Amino acid sequence: MGEVPHEAVVDLLGALSYAQLSGFEALAADAAMTPHLRAKLAFARMGVEMFHRCEQVGLRLRELGADHESAMAPFVTSVDAFHERTKPSDWLEGIVKAYVGDGIVRDFYSEMATHLDPANEAFVAQMLGQAGGAEAIVHEVREAIAGDARRSGRLALWARRIMGEAIHATQSVAVERDSLTALLVGGEPGSDLNEVGRMFARISAAHTVRMEALGLSA
Repeated sequence: MGEVPHEAVVDLLGALSYAQLSGFEALAADAAMTPHLRAKLAFARMGVEMFHRCEQVGLRLRELGADHESAMAPFVTSVDAFHERTKPSDWLEGIVKAYVGDGIVRDFYSEMATHLDPANEAFVAQMLGQAGGAEAIVHEVREAIAGDARRSGRLALWARRIMGEAIHATQSVAVERDSLTALLVGGEPGSDLNEVGRMFARISAAHTVRMEALGLSA
């Protein structure tokens, strides 16, 4: 692959940063529905991690000579639409959305970052390697569905909906800017378009693993 255009790097980091900021905002709102402190702490841990990622990307963008807010701005509409379509009806839906949605976002941007230059690829990989609060969320969901088939079924359906909406949202972000569309398919003429399908297949497989961790059927 040839040199990655500066615009593509800035756009990808801007989209990633706003995904983290909006996720943090959604978690803060969902935490208000949570009935007990242990679950609030689970929300808080994941929210802190998301906001920290947003700040890390901001620093990286400034190192690249780009403005943080300007880099995020083109992606506000697409990402906000995802959160509007997936408002949880209770705290359990909120915590499942946080776990599933964050996983898909991290997988998608990790995949996209493989098309960047080595330094920026390493930056994204290191930053997205940690899933703050994930273990606590798994514990909360497993405890809530224990012996309750109806609740388990409802949350499994909800998680599948989140998966579909999150994939749609990431695809919308990827076609928001020509630079990201090129990055998605490898950035070169003659790139293997089938690799895009394989990428989303890998994301789907990782989602299935997370569903199993939650004790929900994919």
